Amino acid sequence: MNNWQSAIKVSIFISFWATLVTAALGTCIGYHLAKKSTKYHHLKRLLETIVMLPMVLPPSIVGYILLIIIGKNGPLGQLFNLNIAFTIWAAILAAVVVSMPLMVQNAKSAFREINPIFTKISMTLGANPKQRFWKLHLPLAAPRLLSGIILSFARALGEFGATLMVAGNIPGRTQSIPLAIYFSVESGDLKTANLLTVVVLSISFIALWSINKLSKPHHEEVDHA
Repeated sequence: MNNWQSAIKVSIFISFWATLVTAALGTCIGYHLAKKSTKYHHLKRLLETIVMLPMVLPPSIVGYILLIIIGKNGPLGQLFNLNIAFTIWAAILAAVVVSMPLMVQNAKSAFREINPIFTKISMTLGANPKQRFWKLHLPLAAPRLLSGIILSFARALGEFGATLMVAGNIPGRTQSIPLAIYFSVESGDLKTANLLTVVVLSISFIALWSINKLSKPHHEEVDHA
């Protein structure tokens, strides 16, 4: 298998599993952050701040922090006697951390945009919190959540700095498309770099086009019809 094919395979694997984790965890976090109750207000603000940090921190710093945490001598490494640094799982973890802010913000906005009257009606009909989440809130928030999932996938696919720091650049194991592009340019292999760049641009374009389609107001679609 050529290096560029291997890089694509590794990137898809990383992005797929990272997006699954991000979608599930980000939806739950966004749902709880969207609640306007004053209970645990400070804890919710702290949680949101921690989740959003990777959006403003340099990716290399995010990767270094993760390396400290999951390394053999780190707190998780010593607690569970494991070392996932410089493995595909470290790359997935890095992708989850850097894409989580996008998912959480989309989920939070999606749930906050739901008209409270629907919740009140469901409560009068006897729906418990679990039923309201699965049968009311989740379906109503689905389009915005899907946008967050698509953005998270695209962000995971394009992750570079944190992945390089925590997972390294191991061809066939942790070398993703961005890493392959960087090291191909560095070695003068512009053919591979150009090919992989076209792949990323194509996926990113499709992702953004899909999001714009999802966010298009319904009345515009009706008028266009």
